[in-house]
Amino acid sequence: MSGAKETPRQKMIGMMYLVLTALLALNVSKEILNSFIVVEESLNTTNENFEGKNGMMYNKFKQALETQKSKAQHPYENAMKAKKYAQELTDSIDAIKGRLYRQLQEKSFGAGSKTDTFHLKYLDSKDNYDDPTRIMIGTEPETPTGAAVGLKKQIDDFKKKMTALVENPKDKAGLKLGLNTDEVYSVAEEKKVTWIENNFYHNPAAAVFSILAKLKTDVRNAEGDVLQNLLKAISDQDQGFDQVDAKVVAESNYITLGEEYHADIFVAAHNSASDPAIFIGKVDASDPKHPKLVGNGEKVSVEGGVGKFVTKPGAQGDQHYEGIISVTNPNTREVTSYKFENDYKVAAPSFAVSPTKMNVLYIGVDNPVDISVAGAASNDIVPSISGLAGGSIKATGGGHFVVNMTTPGECDINVSIKQKNGSKSMGKQHFRVKKVPSPNAKFAGVVSDGSASLSELQSAPGVVPDLQDFVFDLKFPVLSWKMSGVVNGLFIEATANGPATSGDQKSLLQKIKKGGRVLIEEVYVQAPEGKRHINGVNIKVK
Repeated sequence: MSGAKETPRQKMIGMMYLVLTALLALNVSKEILNSFIVVEESLNTTNENFEGKNGMMYNKFKQALETQKSKAQHPYENAMKAKKYAQELTDSIDAIKGRLYRQLQEKSFGAGSKTDTFHLKYLDSKDNYDDPTRIMIGTEPETPTGAAVGLKKQIDDFKKKMTALVENPKDKAGLKLGLNTDEVYSVAEEKKVTWIENNFYHNPAAAVFSILAKLKTDVRNAEGDVLQNLLKAISDQDQGFDQVDAKVVAESNYITLGEEYHADIFVAAHNSASDPAIFIGKVDASDPKHPKLVGNGEKVSVEGGVGKFVTKPGAQGDQHYEGIISVTNPNTREVTSYKFENDYKVAAPSFAVSPTKMNVLYIGVDNPVDISVAGAASNDIVPSISGLAGGSIKATGGGHFVVNMTTPGECDINVSIKQKNGSKSMGKQHFRVKKVPSPNAKFAGVVSDGSASLSELQSAPGVVPDLQDFVFDLKFPVLSWKMSGVVNGLFIEATANGPATSGDQKSLLQKIKKGGRVLIEEVYVQAPEGKRHINGVNIKVK
């Protein structure tokens, strides 16, 4: 019966059933799809919490490196590798998420639409499963070629690299990183399927976004597990300590006026169960074992056991500060205080832009300048050109720069320095921009006006551009020039292309008499900006 031919009525009834089934499924799926928003936002919050906890552990590595460098150096280096590996993988997940989000929103709103955020709740095509499948898997599920292939490989590599960072065999055996990419049994398919197919084949966008959010959470969780084992490696080596010191680690002990001074203040061997109390102020250290704060002092905020001291000094010169850091024993509740102090310098913002060869900038040549900023490394200096005169500036290394100008007038060289939170302007210096001065034509040793013998004139090889007292060693190739003189009462002219005396000009010189004059005129040379006319020569024949 199943192979019998259906009547048109049966076909119509069958079609209506399919449509009704689809509509019912659509109503259910909307409720389910919207529930994924709650799941994704919860996962994102969990991910942020993991990042915060991991950040506190990185602070502990920093403290250990300052106080127990020999024991902490290797675990610290491995912790930095773990941070790098985790960030690379989460960046890849975010890149896939962004690509998928843009594709779906473009289909919803049209090409060129903007997405201000990649949160699932703002996505309109939550039920779209074609694009996620195509992007993550490709067109053939049996031979996937999409983004999930590279993601799976990166996850597997991540697990291998993170496991290798934990060197203690016992700790490594107990390490559980999650992120399983093995085959799983599919109830719907009633068979084992690949990790790629199980997670990304024919799943709606809402589910795919939640899966990607979960992967990020798993990565941060794995990062935290590895960090805990690395911290344990430091404490396992620790046989106790016989001295506790207050430490001050400043970002820089040299700042310019107007900048903020930043320093981390902490106690070596800090107990994670109890953050210290830190105050800046005058200290009475008459009893070295029990220093006391004079007055109330300024309280310093503490993050992960480390005091974050920030101040903006109002005057130049040497600055000194001191204070008390108090630690409470979590078991006995006994408070122990330690004195700390540190010095730093505050200088006025200053910079220097030194033209190394001239007092002005010239068009068409490399103008070398040296730029330095007090307290800043040369590779942190960022100069730029502004003003009516156009040009550019580029670094050549070690605080040396080359300026190339294109138009005359005036310009400013602006100097900024790169800082952690962006860039800071240090000021500007004004320059005049000029064309390179013109040389004078020289023939037979004569420049401008002078005299020469017939033999000197006839043996002269040609016109030479003469530029004296100029800092640049520039060449001005002669393009063309004209020689003229009176021969037997007739005024004769002869031209040459290039600097050498032409045959016609040599013939003219053979006919010139003593007491006559030879004129070198219409001399054109190749200047940096192009063809240029220069002054000629007036020669009296001796």
